[in-house]
Amino acid sequence: MCEASAIDRLALRDHLRVRSESEDHVKTGVEKSATKSQGRPRHGAREDEAEPIRFEATLYSLEGQCILRLPEVASKKLPSRGQVAVHGTLQGCALQTVLEPDGDFGHWMRIDAALKKAAGIDSGDSVRVEVTPSQAWPEPSVPPDLKRALADAPQAIRELWEAITPMARWEWVRWVNATKNPATRKRRVEVSLSKLGSGKRRPCCFNLAACTDPDLAKNGKLIGG
Repeated sequence: MCEASAIDRLALRDHLRVRSESEDHVKTGVEKSATKSQGRPRHGAREDEAEPIRFEATLYSLEGQCILRLPEVASKKLPSRGQVAVHGTLQGCALQTVLEPDGDFGHWMRIDAALKKAAGIDSGDSVRVEVTPSQAWPEPSVPPDLKRALADAPQAIRELWEAITPMARWEWVRWVNATKNPATRKRRVEVSLSKLGSGKRRPCCFNLAACTDPDLAKNGKLIGG
């Protein structure tokens, strides 16, 4: 009787030990889950929200265009050495644009007539700027020759053009616009449609960190850089 009782006591002790370890494991799992949950952004919070970049710069005229060149310290805070979509303000006026690479690891932006008028600024003025990198790219201005070619292209090409991202459309437009030679430009429009027709979503073999404005660049760098 005493022997049976001892065996029962041992079995009960082992049962309680296993149950205790099991409860500890569940508790630890719950605690870890809670800690992990606390570390996540709340529902609706943006994980990719970038920090605003603030700086001052002096506008200058280059080949008849009003240009703002970002200070090196500001440019280094951008997520790419290529084009970067941003939103923000210039002298308190709202802006949404795509910053261009200068071909020397920096960035610049063109100040159009509308923004100059709204902000009351011109070349030679010092301006306050705040920009935040954005995932939302504005649509590029598609040049007339590429626009006509796309309009006349097979439906599959037109559908792919609409399906690719605005960022990818910027790259196609930029590649076509990067030459002043009419024959080269015509060939690039043709090659663009051919590549889109084969399913290519972006131009290849293209230095995205180069300055590609043919009026403002020399050897892939912004003039005066």
